[in-house]
Amino acid sequence: MTVEVELLFFEGCPHWELARTRLAEALAATGNAGTPVLLRRIETAASARAAGFAGSPSIRIDGIDPFDTACVGGLTCRMYDTEDGVQGAPTVAQLTAAIRRLEAGAGHR
Repeated sequence: MTVEVELLFFEGCPHWELARTRLAEALAATGNAGTPVLLRRIETAASARAAGFAGSPSIRIDGIDPFDTACVGGLTCRMYDTEDGVQGAPTVAQLTAAIRRLEAGAGHR
């Protein structure tokens, strides 16, 4: 069974492409290489609220934001605490762990 992956971002976000690259690496590391990533551009504050957008970039795996901060960030940059300090995208290791955790919790594989 494969995971459903969504990358939410706003135009001009300086980190969404880094997040996409790291996400592809994490998907490959978890046996999910080739899994399509739905790119979802958030264009207005209203669409950000409607989507529960927590800032750019946000990642959802099987509908869950594994880095949920319980806030709706609107059209703002999102920052992630990583082992190397604060960054604009989760690390490959963080994404890999999140995918494995969510797959295990959902009974995948």
